[in-house]
Amino acid sequence: MISRISGTIIEKKDGALIVNSGGMSYEVLIPLAVMNTMKENDLLKDKIELITYHYYQMEPSRAVPVLIGFQNEVEKEFFEKFISVSGVGPKAACKALAEPFSDIAGAIDTGDIAFLKKLPGIGDQRARLIIAKLQGKVGKYGLIKNEGYGQGAAVSEDFQKEALSVLFQLQYKTAEAEDMLTKAMERMPDIKTSEELLNEVYRERKTM
Repeated sequence: MISRISGTIIEKKDGALIVNSGGMSYEVLIPLAVMNTMKENDLLKDKIELITYHYYQMEPSRAVPVLIGFQNEVEKEFFEKFISVSGVGPKAACKALAEPFSDIAGAIDTGDIAFLKKLPGIGDQRARLIIAKLQGKVGKYGLIKNEGYGQGAAVSEDFQKEALSVLFQLQYKTAEAEDMLTKAMERMPDIKTSEELLNEVYRERKTM
């Protein structure tokens, strides 16, 4: 399976990039939310590196390989959560994820059916299925934002280091990320996993 691709952008298409890597050119589908973030951060230049979701779309008498690209593992994880909902396949999810991932995660967390119904291909029934499947499980993805990456830092527990690593992928600066984690641990000292910690950070940010 192709898990990562780096190379030169040779063509920009509606919802996809053609990337030349090692003398071969690959079409990589890009969710609109991811494409917009890359445009805003001026990342659609000659060279690019993408985390990819690779699967085979089954058609009569053949299996067609499909690549879907993301900026980091956290975006890919959210995509994989999204396609775990019955009836939401990879291509449908790629089209549906047209709004910032943090906004979609927030809508799922709060049960905002009206917002989810605005996503391409997501009607009332599917919106309800998404909420039923994912509500309470996507808090950390509500922390995604579009600012500069932080640098490494030291924290005391392994699960806190893991949470800090996720916040760096979500483009939080070091001081901000450490402060959020410290305050979350002060509020909830019994937290034992990075998932619980990030969910607590997200819950606090929603009240700000």
